[in-house]
Amino acid sequence: MSILIPLAVAVHVISAIVWVGGMFFAYVVLRPSLAVLEPPSHRLKLWNQVFNRFFVWVWAAIALLIASGYYLIVAVYGELANVGLHIHLMYSIAMVMILLFFFLFFGPYRHYVEAAGADDWPTAGEFLPAIRRIVAINLALGLITAIIGASGRYWL
Repeated sequence: MSILIPLAVAVHVISAIVWVGGMFFAYVVLRPSLAVLEPPSHRLKLWNQVFNRFFVWVWAAIALLIASGYYLIVAVYGELANVGLHIHLMYSIAMVMILLFFFLFFGPYRHYVEAAGADDWPTAGEFLPAIRRIVAINLALGLITAIIGASGRYWL
């Protein structure tokens, strides 16, 4: 077996941990903790900094997940037609997650950044609920995908 296969698995898993773990932290820990910050513009300024840093990592994670996933499909199975149901499910859910992230990034987040850049924090705050909903959906999908990735070959 080529050393590239375990390396690709490691890159794939770490990339998923960065993306899904980052969403878990932001949604479950950071979001409720920020509720105590007053005035609300302070929360929005902090979110602006969090998004700016986290989304760079999400873009990298997406690129590495796609590259390592396709590499593993070809190196281990030869082609997508030869993989098990768990791989098809992971792949399909990942594509939905990526599309949701693209929608978030180029939709509500872009508008949030424009408003934040103009120091229009009330308008920026109007986009936070949409961002929050998309992150919640992607977090749920990411956790399901992690379960399938870790255990799917044993039950699918």
